[in-house]
Amino acid sequence: MFNITPTVRNLLIANVLFLVAQQSLLPLLTQVGSLYPIGSPYFYPWQFFTYMFLHGGWGHLFSNMLGLIVFGPLLEQRWGASRFLMFWLICGVGAGLLYEGVRGYELHRMEVARQEFHQSPTGPEYEQFFRKSFPDASGYEPLARAMAQDPKNPEYIAAAEHNVDKAVSDTWNSPHGGMLGASGALFGLIFAFAYLFPNTQLLLFPFPFPIAAKYLAFGYTMLELYQGVHRVPGDNVAHFAHLGGLLIGFIVVRYWEGGRERFY
Repeated sequence: MFNITPTVRNLLIANVLFLVAQQSLLPLLTQVGSLYPIGSPYFYPWQFFTYMFLHGGWGHLFSNMLGLIVFGPLLEQRWGASRFLMFWLICGVGAGLLYEGVRGYELHRMEVARQEFHQSPTGPEYEQFFRKSFPDASGYEPLARAMAQDPKNPEYIAAAEHNVDKAVSDTWNSPHGGMLGASGALFGLIFAFAYLFPNTQLLLFPFPFPIAAKYLAFGYTMLELYQGVHRVPGDNVAHFAHLGGLLIGFIVVRYWEGGRERFY
């Protein structure tokens, strides 16, 4: 049985209540509380805090809360309730800040690509814009081929410019563009656990053998880095928020635990 400590239990209850509110009582809570890009009409400063208490469904909530139950109690016992809660919140907010930085860079590149297309509105450039900026998009290929065959056609050029502008505008203004979930805070816990209890053996589904916490944290870090850099169509996971939580967890633990012995 899991030894659920008081702060871990309170975080579990809070996250469950927030999801119930999202789904039945206050459906607009998802839009108001998720973390949107700075500059979006849906962005509010409090979202750096509220996004970590919201989830996309029961499966999403279950995976994050299971991690909290596995890694949280030993850390709370070591640090105490107040410091453990502070660590959870710092990692969550820090993950959101780093994610916003990466997202802002991506949006800046998208805007630069839009301006470059307006300067050279050709079929290949039109196709390249969507391949790089919107790898999940489809339906732009016929117009790209038509522009390649008739590059001076003003109707083709106007339609392509409209589609490019709309794609960028919809990215900034979409009510569905927010990030939510406690994963950033959880990845901070994973690092802290692996640092303080590196040789603790953990069972990770679907592997039938135990894995030391330090190897689990390293594997998660490498996987998130690879998936964040090599994005595939349909992947809507905020990998850089996970990495942000790991980084913030590393900084805080090193500061708090400097000179103290780790457990093995």
